[in-house]
Amino acid sequence: MPEYGAIIRNIVGMLILPAIDILNGRCVRLYKGDYGRSKTYFENPVEVARSFEAAGARWLHIVDLDAARGQGDNNWEVIGGIRRAVSCSIEVGGGIRSSKDIKELINLGIDRLIVGTVLARNPELVSGWCAEYPGRLAAGIDALEGMVRVSGWESNSGVEDIDLAVEAAEMGMSAVIYTCIERDGTLQGPDIKRTNLIAEHSALPVILSGGISSPEDAASVYRERHQGVCGLITGKALYEGRIDLAQLIAQYRG
Repeated sequence: MPEYGAIIRNIVGMLILPAIDILNGRCVRLYKGDYGRSKTYFENPVEVARSFEAAGARWLHIVDLDAARGQGDNNWEVIGGIRRAVSCSIEVGGGIRSSKDIKELINLGIDRLIVGTVLARNPELVSGWCAEYPGRLAAGIDALEGMVRVSGWESNSGVEDIDLAVEAAEMGMSAVIYTCIERDGTLQGPDIKRTNLIAEHSALPVILSGGISSPEDAASVYRERHQGVCGLITGKALYEGRIDLAQLIAQYRG
């Protein structure tokens, strides 16, 4: 399993993570995290995962949108199907809120688990998980105007994104997946400045998410990023045909 830190040390490269967001077993994208404004792109996320690996993806970024807002683990069968179908590394976020969730997903063969809601609400619990599963947990920090949103982005945690990133570093989390909700699913360009602040204050490897609309946006991230920003996640731009994944991966492989 490649480490995010290794990507940082390879300063000529940048990790590209294609996103698969699963809602009711289908591959969808939301607009600014609004479940009422979802668009289904593919019925079979497993086939999408295969196509991403064929394009050269070393990591897949998967979000269980149903579990994220507390509607159970009904997409775990799909996620397990993806794991069996591809050999690249997989990180999964959405609804990971108990030791049972972590054990089940690790048993499925998931490489990295992204913890968001429970990190903001019960950091002591997450700190214990970090000790039990070293290197396996990343902080999922999803922010709207600098404030962390939880429960599928439907609630304000009352915690500032930078403060939570610093706390994540102190408890030994391996990385931060930082999503600017204002930009997510909008194709309006990424929030590089805020992502850089997260990397600067936390000193953790940071993956940028939200707003990537074109190869030019990826180039801006590469050119303007803090040294701790080691990659980016792209979803809607892939599904809308604005980005050729194979070309993007080849350009930043390093």
